[in-house]
Amino acid sequence: MSEMTQRPLVQLKDGAVRGQAESGVAAFLGVPYAAAPFGANRMEPPQPVPAWDGERDATVYGPTVPKGDYPPQYAPLFPEVVIPGEDCLNLNVWTPDLTGGLPVLVWIHGGSFMNGSGSVAEYSGAGFARDGVVCVTINYRLSAEGFLFLGDGTANLGLLDQLAALRWVQDNISAFGGDPARVTVAGESAGAMSVTTLLSMPLAEGLFAQAITQSGAAAHTLTQDEGRMVGGYLADALGVPADCDSIKAAPVGKLVQAASDLVVEVQTTPDPARWGQLALSLLPFAPTVDGAVLPQAPLPAIAAGHGRGVALLTGSNRDEARLFLVAAGTIDLIDDATLEAAAGAYGLSADSVDVYRANRPGAHAGDVLAAIVTDWFFAIPAIRVAEARAGGARTWAYRFDYPAPEDNHRLGACHGVEIPFVFDTISGDDARPRIGDAPSRAVADQVHQVWVNFITNGDPGWPAYDTTSRTTGLLTDTITAAADPSADERARWSGIR
Repeated sequence: MSEMTQRPLVQLKDGAVRGQAESGVAAFLGVPYAAAPFGANRMEPPQPVPAWDGERDATVYGPTVPKGDYPPQYAPLFPEVVIPGEDCLNLNVWTPDLTGGLPVLVWIHGGSFMNGSGSVAEYSGAGFARDGVVCVTINYRLSAEGFLFLGDGTANLGLLDQLAALRWVQDNISAFGGDPARVTVAGESAGAMSVTTLLSMPLAEGLFAQAITQSGAAAHTLTQDEGRMVGGYLADALGVPADCDSIKAAPVGKLVQAASDLVVEVQTTPDPARWGQLALSLLPFAPTVDGAVLPQAPLPAIAAGHGRGVALLTGSNRDEARLFLVAAGTIDLIDDATLEAAAGAYGLSADSVDVYRANRPGAHAGDVLAAIVTDWFFAIPAIRVAEARAGGARTWAYRFDYPAPEDNHRLGACHGVEIPFVFDTISGDDARPRIGDAPSRAVADQVHQVWVNFITNGDPGWPAYDTTSRTTGLLTDTITAAADPSADERARWSGIR
């Protein structure tokens, strides 16, 4: 390679960036899409990037947004990246060709709206670029900085950051070889909840042509009353009045810790008398239906036709909730009485619990509860989005069915396990505590290709979803097109979830 090829230069609207090329893929890291959200910009909508002269180095990841640590039980399973600095509203681009016309993937990371960044190793876009897709991963404000709601006009700044990143893509991605008319926005967990929310929002119209939601749908936004409740608890913890000026006057580190403590509280001692339905959703910081940025709850907005022109691939993993029960060491402590009481909290009758038991002969009560919680949190909300789009909107449903629990420390096809297979980053060490020590190359090849096919051609490889056949792609090292898998369990949630 020539020096110019090894260190490609791209001219953007705001200035020039110089990246690094390796094995036919050029990476441009830490590129700002909005101004630093500090000083006068603190807890304000994202502001334009100040233009720069000369070349900006884009060979290392940029700063991450303020955030706390994952709760201790999850920290070994989701390695976190912390990079200091104020220019934290940045993104990363991987491309195989700067000359144009390629499909684009924009990835919104998960992490309970509290953790994560676009620079996590398993989100490397090199595998997508190798297969002809320009890949973009983004940072956005988290926790109280991104999702505090007080009813005073400041709301959903994290969503506004995501919108700013998508507008940046529209304005600049052609310089990296991407086609702004062929953008697929995708995310997992809180990232998938974000994507579903964006799908329902008028402000996002025209910013992407396709969407992928992995293990997150339309069921986890907050009402204004819930948002004010969380904001009040945060203000109490800080010892300040519940208004934006008072809260943002707190040092960033103190605010991060106070918000993290609230999340730990609701996730470890979820008292319904204190938290209401958040004792089930466990997400005190999330998008709030504020009436402006987010005018309407996502599911009714989608049912009314918002996002109908966007093709959607949506789904979840077979054993999502095993992450929470296995990591916490509680799955073997659950007896039949606990199972029925917990299922009742989610709205299921004893007869419905018996359906789950019958489908898992010999299973421990903890394993049955994991299946029920998986459906409440992830599988049923994804199905409800697919149903809401029935009758014209192009929608495909999937379920990721790998690995078996014995192959990855009892976690099975748990929450977050599919990500390294989607990105084809299973060779890295960071995800091994989650995916196991011998992850299947065949599964990675198959699942990554499904995502490439959808991003490139708008078809993952099985029939679209409708409410008659309910065809769902079951993904392992092969694709099995199954009609209404686990139909008897799905039916038990009618009128409940």
